[in-house]
Amino acid sequence: MTPGARITAAIEVLEAVTAGDVPAPVDSVLGNYLKQRRYIGSKDRTAIQALVYGIFRRRARLGWWLERAKAKALPRNLLIAHLLLIEKLTGPELRSHFDGRHYHPYPLEGGETVLADRLEGKSIDHPDMPEAVLLECPGWAEAGLRAALGERFTEEMRALNDEASTDLRVNALVGTQEDAIAALKRDGIFSKPALYSPVGLRLGGRPALGGTEALKSGLVEIQDEGSQLLALLVGARPGMQVVDFCAGAGGKTLAMAARMENKGRIVACDVHAKRLERLTLRQRRAQAHNIERRPLTRERDPWVKRHKGKFDRVLIDAPCTGTGTWRRNPDAKWGRGGLDLAEMTSLQYAILESAARLVKPGGRLVYATCSLLAAENEDRISAFLADHPDFKQMSIFDIWQETVGTDAPPEGAVADSALRLTPARHGTDGFVAAVLERAATQDEAEEE
Repeated sequence: MTPGARITAAIEVLEAVTAGDVPAPVDSVLGNYLKQRRYIGSKDRTAIQALVYGIFRRRARLGWWLERAKAKALPRNLLIAHLLLIEKLTGPELRSHFDGRHYHPYPLEGGETVLADRLEGKSIDHPDMPEAVLLECPGWAEAGLRAALGERFTEEMRALNDEASTDLRVNALVGTQEDAIAALKRDGIFSKPALYSPVGLRLGGRPALGGTEALKSGLVEIQDEGSQLLALLVGARPGMQVVDFCAGAGGKTLAMAARMENKGRIVACDVHAKRLERLTLRQRRAQAHNIERRPLTRERDPWVKRHKGKFDRVLIDAPCTGTGTWRRNPDAKWGRGGLDLAEMTSLQYAILESAARLVKPGGRLVYATCSLLAAENEDRISAFLADHPDFKQMSIFDIWQETVGTDAPPEGAVADSALRLTPARHGTDGFVAAVLERAATQDEAEEE
Protein backbone atom coordinates (compact mmCIF):
# COMPACT_ATOMS: atom_id res chain seq x y z
CA MET A 1 0.00 0.00 0.00
CA THR A 2 1.08 3.57 -0.61
CA PRO A 3 1.24 6.02 2.34
CA GLY A 4 -1.90 7.65 0.95
CA ALA A 5 -3.78 4.35 0.94
CA ARG A 6 -2.75 3.76 4.55
CA ILE A 7 -4.13 7.19 5.45
CA THR A 8 -7.42 6.28 3.76
CA ALA A 9 -7.59 3.10 5.83
CA ALA A 10 -6.91 5.03 9.05
CA ILE A 11 -9.66 7.53 8.20
CA GLU A 12 -12.13 4.69 7.55
CA VAL A 13 -11.28 3.07 10.90
CA LEU A 14 -11.72 6.37 12.75
CA GLU A 15 -15.05 6.95 11.01
CA ALA A 16 -16.23 3.50 12.11
CA VAL A 17 -15.12 4.15 15.70
CA THR A 18 -17.12 7.39 15.91
CA ALA A 19 -20.15 6.26 13.87
CA GLY A 20 -22.40 5.48 16.84
CA ASP A 21 -23.70 7.54 19.74
CA VAL A 22 -20.94 6.03 21.91
CA PRO A 23 -17.41 5.54 20.49
CA ALA A 24 -16.66 1.90 19.71
CA PRO A 25 -13.50 0.21 21.08
CA VAL A 26 -10.65 0.85 18.65
CA ASP A 27 -9.11 -2.61 19.01
CA SER A 28 -12.39 -4.25 18.02
CA VAL A 29 -13.06 -1.92 15.07
CA LEU A 30 -9.50 -2.14 13.79
CA GLY A 31 -9.45 -5.93 14.18
CA ASN A 32 -12.66 -6.34 12.17
CA TYR A 33 -11.47 -3.88 9.53
CA LEU A 34 -8.24 -5.80 8.93
CA LYS A 35 -9.98 -9.19 9.13
CA GLN A 36 -12.24 -8.18 6.26
CA ARG A 37 -9.19 -7.10 4.21
CA ARG A 38 -6.80 -10.00 4.46
CA TYR A 39 -4.99 -8.73 1.37
CA ILE A 40 -3.39 -6.01 3.51
CA GLY A 41 0.16 -7.09 4.33
CA SER A 42 1.75 -7.17 7.79
CA LYS A 43 3.81 -4.00 7.31
CA ASP A 44 0.77 -2.09 6.12
CA ARG A 45 -1.29 -3.40 9.03
CA THR A 46 1.36 -2.20 11.45
CA ALA A 47 1.48 1.22 9.78
CA ILE A 48 -2.33 1.62 9.84
CA GLN A 49 -2.44 0.58 13.49
CA ALA A 50 0.30 3.08 14.34
CA LEU A 51 -1.64 5.87 12.65
CA VAL A 52 -4.91 5.06 14.42
CA TYR A 53 -3.43 4.58 17.88
CA GLY A 54 -1.16 7.59 17.36
CA ILE A 55 -4.27 9.74 17.00
CA PHE A 56 -5.68 8.56 20.33
CA ARG A 57 -2.35 8.85 22.16
CA ARG A 58 -2.29 12.52 21.17
CA ARG A 59 -6.02 13.17 21.08
CA ALA A 60 -6.00 16.02 23.62
CA ARG A 61 -3.17 17.93 21.97
CA LEU A 62 -4.53 17.38 18.46
CA GLY A 63 -7.92 18.55 19.67
CA TRP A 64 -6.34 21.66 21.21
CA TRP A 65 -4.76 22.56 17.86
CA LEU A 66 -7.98 21.90 15.96
CA GLU A 67 -9.95 24.10 18.35
CA ARG A 68 -7.32 26.81 17.98
CA ALA A 69 -7.67 26.55 14.20
CA LYS A 70 -11.49 26.59 14.51
CA ALA A 71 -11.77 23.12 12.96
CA LYS A 72 -13.94 20.21 14.11
CA ALA A 73 -12.35 17.02 15.44
CA LEU A 74 -13.40 14.94 12.41
CA PRO A 75 -11.37 11.91 11.27
CA ARG A 76 -9.88 13.68 8.23
CA ASN A 77 -8.97 16.75 10.30
CA LEU A 78 -7.35 14.59 12.96
CA LEU A 79 -5.26 12.81 10.32
CA ILE A 80 -4.27 16.10 8.72
CA ALA A 81 -3.17 17.46 12.10
CA HIS A 82 -1.31 14.25 12.97
CA LEU A 83 0.59 14.19 9.69
CA LEU A 84 1.63 17.83 9.97
CA LEU A 85 2.35 18.05 13.70
CA ILE A 86 3.75 14.57 14.39
CA GLU A 87 5.13 13.25 11.11
CA LYS A 88 6.19 16.75 10.06
CA LEU A 89 4.92 16.55 6.49
CA THR A 90 5.12 19.73 4.46
CA GLY A 91 2.05 21.16 2.79
CA PRO A 92 3.00 19.80 -0.67
CA GLU A 93 3.75 16.35 0.81
CA LEU A 94 0.38 16.31 2.55
CA ARG A 95 -1.43 17.24 -0.67
CA SER A 96 0.40 14.51 -2.57
CA HIS A 97 -1.27 11.96 -0.26
CA PHE A 98 -4.68 13.66 -0.40
CA ASP A 99 -5.03 13.60 -4.18
CA GLY A 100 -7.84 11.07 -4.68
CA ARG A 101 -5.71 8.69 -6.79
CA HIS A 102 -4.76 5.04 -6.13
CA TYR A 103 -6.98 4.69 -3.06
CA HIS A 104 -5.70 7.97 -1.62
CA PRO A 105 -8.07 10.28 0.30
CA TYR A 106 -9.90 12.82 -1.80
CA PRO A 107 -8.20 16.24 -2.12
CA LEU A 108 -8.30 18.81 0.66
CA GLU A 109 -11.36 21.04 0.66
CA GLY A 110 -11.80 24.67 1.78
CA GLY A 111 -11.66 24.35 5.57
CA GLU A 112 -9.09 21.56 5.41
CA THR A 113 -6.81 23.71 3.27
CA VAL A 114 -7.00 26.50 5.83
CA LEU A 115 -6.29 24.00 8.62
CA ALA A 116 -3.25 22.61 6.79
CA ASP A 117 -1.85 26.10 6.21
CA ARG A 118 -2.26 27.00 9.89
CA LEU A 119 -0.61 23.81 11.20
CA GLU A 120 2.27 23.41 8.75
CA GLY A 121 5.60 23.71 10.53
CA LYS A 122 4.07 23.73 14.03
CA SER A 123 5.03 21.40 16.91
CA ILE A 124 2.52 19.18 18.69
CA ASP A 125 3.36 20.74 22.08
CA HIS A 126 2.70 24.40 22.78
CA PRO A 127 3.51 26.51 25.87
CA ASP A 128 -0.09 27.72 26.09
CA MET A 129 -1.45 24.18 26.55
CA PRO A 130 -2.82 23.33 30.01
CA GLU A 131 -0.82 20.63 31.82
CA ALA A 132 -3.65 18.11 31.51
CA VAL A 133 -3.66 18.58 27.72
CA LEU A 134 0.13 18.19 27.52
CA LEU A 135 -0.13 14.98 29.55
CA GLU A 136 -3.13 13.66 27.59
CA CYS A 137 -5.24 13.43 30.73
CA PRO A 138 -9.01 13.69 30.15
CA GLY A 139 -10.91 16.16 32.28
CA TRP A 140 -13.19 13.57 33.88
CA ALA A 141 -10.22 11.73 35.44
CA GLU A 142 -7.79 14.56 36.23
CA ALA A 143 -8.82 15.34 39.82
CA GLY A 144 -9.02 11.66 40.80
CA LEU A 145 -5.65 10.80 39.27
CA ARG A 146 -3.96 13.81 40.82
CA ALA A 147 -5.26 12.74 44.22
CA ALA A 148 -4.23 9.11 43.73
CA LEU A 149 -0.79 9.73 42.20
CA GLY A 150 0.24 12.84 44.12
CA GLU A 151 3.68 14.12 43.17
CA ARG A 152 4.05 11.27 40.68
CA PHE A 153 1.14 12.51 38.58
CA THR A 154 3.26 13.92 35.73
CA GLU A 155 5.61 10.94 35.52
CA GLU A 156 2.83 8.36 35.62
CA MET A 157 0.67 10.19 33.09
CA ARG A 158 3.58 10.24 30.65
CA ALA A 159 4.13 6.53 31.22
CA LEU A 160 0.43 5.84 30.68
CA ASN A 161 0.72 7.50 27.28
CA ASP A 162 3.64 5.29 26.18
CA GLU A 163 3.18 2.00 24.35
CA ALA A 164 2.99 -1.01 26.66
CA SER A 165 5.56 -3.76 26.64
CA THR A 166 4.64 -7.29 25.52
CA ASP A 167 4.51 -9.68 28.48
CA LEU A 168 3.92 -13.42 28.45
CA ARG A 169 2.89 -15.85 31.17
CA VAL A 170 4.56 -19.26 31.09
CA ASN A 171 2.03 -22.07 31.50
CA ALA A 172 3.46 -24.47 34.08
CA LEU A 173 1.06 -27.20 32.87
CA VAL A 174 3.05 -27.35 29.61
CA GLY A 175 6.62 -26.34 30.47
CA THR A 176 9.05 -24.14 32.35
CA GLN A 177 10.27 -20.58 31.97
CA GLU A 178 13.50 -21.95 30.46
CA ASP A 179 11.47 -24.03 27.96
CA ALA A 180 9.57 -20.92 26.89
CA ILE A 181 12.69 -18.77 26.47
CA ALA A 182 14.26 -21.48 24.31
CA ALA A 183 11.11 -22.01 22.22
CA LEU A 184 10.75 -18.30 21.53
CA LYS A 185 14.43 -18.04 20.64
CA ARG A 186 13.96 -20.72 17.98
CA ASP A 187 11.41 -18.40 16.38
CA GLY A 188 13.83 -15.48 16.56
CA ILE A 189 12.16 -13.78 19.55
CA PHE A 190 14.24 -12.55 22.48
CA SER A 191 12.70 -12.75 25.95
CA LYS A 192 13.83 -12.40 29.55
CA PRO A 193 12.27 -13.25 32.93
CA ALA A 194 9.82 -10.67 34.26
CA LEU A 195 10.88 -8.50 37.18
CA TYR A 196 8.29 -9.66 39.74
CA SER A 197 6.23 -12.52 38.31
CA PRO A 198 7.93 -15.92 38.66
CA VAL A 199 6.02 -17.17 35.60
CA GLY A 200 6.43 -14.04 33.48
CA LEU A 201 8.52 -13.13 30.44
CA ARG A 202 9.09 -9.73 28.87
CA LEU A 203 9.79 -9.50 25.15
CA GLY A 204 12.07 -7.18 23.27
CA GLY A 205 9.99 -5.02 20.92
CA ARG A 206 6.57 -6.08 19.65
CA PRO A 207 7.13 -9.30 17.66
CA ALA A 208 4.38 -11.21 15.88
CA LEU A 209 3.51 -14.14 18.14
CA GLY A 210 0.59 -15.76 16.34
CA GLY A 211 2.66 -18.30 14.43
CA THR A 212 5.10 -19.21 17.19
CA GLU A 213 5.19 -22.73 18.51
CA ALA A 214 5.30 -21.44 22.10
CA LEU A 215 1.91 -19.78 21.72
CA LYS A 216 0.27 -22.49 19.61
CA SER A 217 1.32 -25.25 22.01
CA GLY A 218 -0.08 -23.43 25.05
CA LEU A 219 3.37 -22.99 26.61
CA VAL A 220 2.81 -19.22 26.87
CA GLU A 221 -0.12 -16.83 27.05
CA ILE A 222 -0.04 -13.09 26.36
CA GLN A 223 -0.70 -11.42 29.72
CA ASP A 224 0.55 -8.22 31.35
CA GLU A 225 2.82 -8.83 34.34
CA GLY A 226 0.45 -6.91 36.63
CA SER A 227 -2.38 -9.23 35.66
CA GLN A 228 -0.16 -12.22 36.38
CA LEU A 229 0.63 -10.90 39.86
CA LEU A 230 -3.05 -10.42 40.58
CA ALA A 231 -3.79 -14.05 39.71
CA LEU A 232 -0.88 -15.20 41.90
CA LEU A 233 -2.06 -13.13 44.89
CA VAL A 234 -5.27 -15.15 44.96
CA GLY A 235 -3.20 -17.97 46.41
CA ALA A 236 -5.07 -20.73 44.56
CA ARG A 237 -3.58 -24.12 45.44
CA PRO A 238 -4.19 -27.71 44.29
CA GLY A 239 -7.49 -29.10 45.57
CA MET A 240 -9.13 -25.75 46.28
CA GLN A 241 -12.54 -24.52 45.17
CA VAL A 242 -12.01 -21.18 43.37
CA VAL A 243 -14.22 -18.62 41.57
CA ASP A 244 -13.08 -16.06 39.00
CA PHE A 245 -16.19 -13.89 39.27
CA CYS A 246 -15.51 -11.47 36.39
CA ALA A 247 -13.51 -13.86 34.24
CA GLY A 248 -13.95 -12.26 30.81
CA ALA A 249 -11.96 -14.32 28.31
CA GLY A 250 -10.26 -16.18 31.15
CA GLY A 251 -6.65 -14.99 31.29
CA LYS A 252 -6.50 -15.04 35.10
CA THR A 253 -8.63 -18.19 35.20
CA LEU A 254 -5.97 -20.00 33.18
CA ALA A 255 -3.20 -18.60 35.36
CA MET A 256 -4.92 -19.90 38.51
CA ALA A 257 -5.66 -23.27 36.89
CA ALA A 258 -1.95 -23.71 36.22
CA ARG A 259 -1.18 -22.80 39.83
CA MET A 260 -3.68 -25.46 40.95
CA GLU A 261 -1.96 -28.12 38.79
CA ASN A 262 -5.38 -29.18 37.42
CA LYS A 263 -6.42 -30.33 40.91
CA GLY A 264 -9.54 -28.93 42.50
CA ARG A 265 -12.12 -26.78 40.72
CA ILE A 266 -12.19 -23.28 39.32
CA VAL A 267 -15.42 -21.65 38.13
CA ALA A 268 -15.13 -18.88 35.55
CA CYS A 269 -18.14 -16.56 35.77
CA ASP A 270 -19.16 -13.57 33.67
CA VAL A 271 -22.32 -11.80 32.57
CA HIS A 272 -20.98 -11.74 29.00
CA ALA A 273 -21.41 -15.30 27.74
CA LYS A 274 -19.57 -14.63 24.47
CA ARG A 275 -16.45 -13.63 26.37
CA LEU A 276 -16.55 -16.88 28.28
CA GLU A 277 -16.84 -18.80 25.02
CA ARG A 278 -13.35 -17.62 24.10
CA LEU A 279 -12.08 -19.56 27.12
CA THR A 280 -13.10 -22.87 25.54
CA LEU A 281 -10.30 -22.98 22.99
CA ARG A 282 -7.80 -21.33 25.31
CA GLN A 283 -8.23 -23.86 28.12
CA ARG A 284 -7.96 -26.76 25.69
CA ARG A 285 -4.72 -25.34 24.29
CA ALA A 286 -3.43 -24.67 27.81
CA GLN A 287 -4.27 -28.25 28.93
CA ALA A 288 -6.32 -26.83 31.82
CA HIS A 289 -8.94 -29.43 32.77
CA ASN A 290 -10.35 -28.17 36.06
CA ILE A 291 -12.24 -25.13 34.71
CA GLU A 292 -16.03 -24.83 34.67
CA ARG A 293 -17.62 -21.96 32.72
CA ARG A 294 -20.67 -20.35 34.33
CA PRO A 295 -22.48 -17.50 32.51
CA LEU A 296 -24.40 -15.23 34.91
CA THR A 297 -27.49 -13.17 34.22
CA ARG A 298 -26.39 -10.42 36.62
CA GLU A 299 -24.15 -9.95 39.66
CA ARG A 300 -26.84 -11.39 41.94
CA ASP A 301 -27.55 -14.42 39.78
CA PRO A 302 -29.38 -17.20 41.71
CA TRP A 303 -26.31 -19.42 41.23
CA VAL A 304 -24.44 -17.22 43.71
CA LYS A 305 -27.02 -17.74 46.45
CA ARG A 306 -27.05 -21.52 45.87
CA HIS A 307 -23.27 -21.68 46.33
CA LYS A 308 -23.01 -19.40 49.33
CA GLY A 309 -19.94 -20.09 51.50
CA LYS A 310 -18.54 -22.91 49.36
CA PHE A 311 -15.33 -21.47 47.92
CA ASP A 312 -11.82 -21.11 49.32
CA ARG A 313 -10.87 -18.26 47.01
CA VAL A 314 -12.93 -15.70 45.07
CA LEU A 315 -11.33 -13.26 42.62
CA ILE A 316 -13.12 -10.11 41.46
CA ASP A 317 -11.31 -8.27 38.69
CA ALA A 318 -14.10 -5.72 38.58
CA PRO A 319 -15.26 -3.75 35.55
CA CYS A 320 -13.83 -0.25 35.81
CA THR A 321 -12.88 2.92 33.94
CA GLY A 322 -9.59 1.28 32.89
CA THR A 323 -7.36 4.23 33.76
CA GLY A 324 -4.49 1.82 34.39
CA THR A 325 -4.66 0.33 30.88
CA TRP A 326 -4.37 3.52 28.83
CA ARG A 327 -1.02 2.34 27.42
CA ARG A 328 -2.93 -0.43 25.62
CA ASN A 329 -6.28 1.31 25.20
CA PRO A 330 -5.67 5.04 24.75
CA ASP A 331 -9.12 5.47 23.22
CA ALA A 332 -10.67 4.55 26.59
CA LYS A 333 -9.73 8.01 27.84
CA TRP A 334 -12.10 9.72 25.46
CA GLY A 335 -15.15 7.42 25.54
CA ARG A 336 -16.10 5.18 28.46
CA GLY A 337 -19.10 3.33 27.10
CA GLY A 338 -21.63 5.79 28.45
CA LEU A 339 -21.06 4.87 32.13
CA ASP A 340 -20.15 7.68 34.49
CA LEU A 341 -17.93 7.13 37.51
CA ALA A 342 -20.82 7.08 40.00
CA GLU A 343 -22.58 4.33 38.04
CA MET A 344 -19.33 2.38 37.77
CA THR A 345 -18.57 2.50 41.50
CA SER A 346 -22.14 1.49 42.31
CA LEU A 347 -21.80 -1.55 40.05
CA GLN A 348 -18.44 -2.43 41.58
CA TYR A 349 -19.88 -2.42 45.08
CA ALA A 350 -22.84 -4.54 44.01
CA ILE A 351 -20.48 -7.11 42.48
CA LEU A 352 -18.24 -7.08 45.55
CA GLU A 353 -21.12 -7.56 47.96
CA SER A 354 -22.68 -10.37 45.91
CA ALA A 355 -19.47 -12.31 45.20
CA ALA A 356 -18.43 -12.10 48.85
CA ARG A 357 -21.27 -14.49 49.68
CA LEU A 358 -19.37 -17.26 47.89
CA VAL A 359 -16.41 -17.12 50.29
CA LYS A 360 -16.34 -19.80 52.97
CA PRO A 361 -15.28 -18.91 56.53
CA GLY A 362 -11.50 -18.77 56.55
CA GLY A 363 -11.44 -18.18 52.78
CA ARG A 364 -10.19 -15.16 50.88
CA LEU A 365 -11.75 -12.59 48.59
CA VAL A 366 -9.45 -10.67 46.22
CA TYR A 367 -10.84 -7.43 44.80
CA ALA A 368 -8.97 -5.58 42.05
CA THR A 369 -9.38 -3.17 39.18
CA CYS A 370 -7.13 -1.97 36.38
CA SER A 371 -7.93 1.58 37.50
CA LEU A 372 -5.79 3.92 39.59
CA LEU A 373 -8.72 5.94 40.95
CA ALA A 374 -9.30 5.61 44.71
CA ALA A 375 -13.05 5.82 44.13
CA GLU A 376 -12.91 2.44 42.38
CA ASN A 377 -10.47 0.81 44.79
CA GLU A 378 -9.68 1.98 48.32
CA ASP A 379 -13.06 3.66 48.72
CA ARG A 380 -14.90 0.50 47.63
CA ILE A 381 -12.88 -1.66 50.03
CA SER A 382 -13.39 0.72 52.96
CA ALA A 383 -17.14 0.81 52.38
CA PHE A 384 -17.31 -2.98 52.10
CA LEU A 385 -15.32 -3.59 55.30
CA ALA A 386 -17.52 -1.14 57.18
CA ASP A 387 -20.59 -3.11 56.12
CA HIS A 388 -19.06 -6.59 56.56
CA PRO A 389 -17.18 -6.93 59.86
CA ASP A 390 -16.62 -10.66 59.23
CA PHE A 391 -14.00 -9.69 56.63
CA LYS A 392 -10.59 -8.17 57.35
CA GLN A 393 -7.97 -6.82 54.95
CA MET A 394 -4.68 -8.70 54.81
CA SER A 395 -1.31 -7.04 54.30
CA ILE A 396 0.08 -7.67 50.83
CA PHE A 397 3.60 -7.92 52.29
CA ASP A 398 2.42 -10.61 54.69
CA ILE A 399 1.10 -12.87 51.92
CA TRP A 400 3.44 -11.95 49.04
CA GLN A 401 6.03 -14.66 49.76
CA GLU A 402 3.30 -17.24 50.27
CA THR A 403 1.44 -16.48 47.04
CA VAL A 404 3.98 -14.96 44.62
CA GLY A 405 7.29 -16.17 46.01
CA THR A 406 9.56 -13.43 44.61
CA ASP A 407 10.86 -10.22 46.15
CA ALA A 408 7.98 -7.81 46.72
CA PRO A 409 7.83 -4.62 44.63
CA PRO A 410 9.67 -1.59 45.99
CA GLU A 411 8.33 1.17 48.22
CA GLY A 412 5.20 2.77 46.88
CA ALA A 413 3.65 -0.45 45.60
CA VAL A 414 1.74 -1.08 48.82
CA ALA A 415 -0.53 1.53 50.39
CA ASP A 416 -2.96 0.76 53.21
CA SER A 417 -2.25 -2.96 52.74
CA ALA A 418 -3.38 -2.86 49.08
CA LEU A 419 -1.13 -3.52 46.10
CA ARG A 420 -0.77 -0.52 43.78
CA LEU A 421 1.17 -1.09 40.54
CA THR A 422 1.88 1.71 38.08
CA PRO A 423 3.58 1.79 34.66
CA ALA A 424 6.30 4.32 35.51
CA ARG A 425 7.38 2.68 38.75
CA HIS A 426 6.83 -1.01 37.98
CA GLY A 427 6.60 -1.29 34.20
CA THR A 428 3.14 -2.89 34.38
CA ASP A 429 -0.37 -1.72 33.67
CA GLY A 430 -1.94 0.20 36.53
CA PHE A 431 -3.51 -2.22 39.02
CA VAL A 432 -4.85 -1.94 42.55
CA ALA A 433 -5.64 -5.10 44.49
CA ALA A 434 -6.77 -5.91 48.02
CA VAL A 435 -6.94 -9.31 49.72
CA LEU A 436 -9.73 -9.80 52.26
CA GLU A 437 -10.10 -12.80 54.55
CA ARG A 438 -13.36 -14.02 56.02
CA ALA A 439 -13.29 -14.88 59.70
CA ALA A 440 -13.20 -18.60 60.37
CA THR A 441 -15.73 -20.25 62.69
CA GLN A 442 -14.48 -21.44 66.08
CA ASP A 443 -14.38 -25.08 64.94
CA GLU A 444 -12.41 -24.18 61.81
CA ALA A 445 -9.99 -22.02 63.78
CA GLU A 446 -9.32 -24.87 66.23
CA GLU A 447 -8.84 -27.32 63.35
CA GLU A 448 -6.36 -24.95 61.66
